[in-house]
Amino acid sequence: MTDAHTHLDLQDDPEGALARAADFAGLLTVGIDPKANRRALAFAEANPRVFAAVGLHPNAAELLSPEVAEDLRALAGHPRVRAIGETGFDFYWDKASPAAQAAALDLQAELALAHGHPLVFHVRSKDGRDDAERELIGWLRLHRPPHFVLHAFAGHEGLLETALALGGYVSLAGNLTHRKKKRLREIARALPRDRVVVETDAPYLTPEPKRGRDNQPAYVLYTLAELAELWGLPFHEAEAGTDENARRLFRWQR
Repeated sequence: MTDAHTHLDLQDDPEGALARAADFAGLLTVGIDPKANRRALAFAEANPRVFAAVGLHPNAAELLSPEVAEDLRALAGHPRVRAIGETGFDFYWDKASPAAQAAALDLQAELALAHGHPLVFHVRSKDGRDDAERELIGWLRLHRPPHFVLHAFAGHEGLLETALALGGYVSLAGNLTHRKKKRLREIARALPRDRVVVETDAPYLTPEPKRGRDNQPAYVLYTLAELAELWGLPFHEAEAGTDENARRLFRWQR
């Protein structure tokens, strides 16, 4: 299995979480600010199955400065870094202005392009609106990044249409298993199978039947099992397919 998006540095017991994912093909642990980027890279340097994404989360976008930009440029070229982000637009929390988020995204897109890395997109709106999704759609149509993934895809069909048309990938998380997410499951059933990866976003988005606990990489099993059922595939076939998609997206070893 693969966990295409996790935050090992936010786990209460990261070494235990890694031990419970000992047979995984790969894990991408994701930085969200300068300190978290360093922690993500430390995990990747210490474990051959772990790779890092470094970036500046939309909610941390106000931290962008010449010094932070230089630090990101230095980290982006590290051999254990295989993605840039997470980046994008978050209008749920009032932590960074839209202009600051756009500036942080533009920098990260530049770094991703320079190093051939995929961008990891975060997008979240508030109160049933879709202003963040529409902002990202406009950005994607304008900039057309060659490699990217929609992290923890929540079901926005306009964003999905744009992402797939541009060759992007979709990452499904534990919310796929939540009972109220019927429409998301309908969308997942019809996704092109060569463009899907699975993730935990641990310690967040815990899947059924583990809700109420902190998420961990091993729980990606439940999202993958749900996806296999939706696709009408044996578990091992869904596992092999999503593992190969992640390998192709992040360019890590078989």
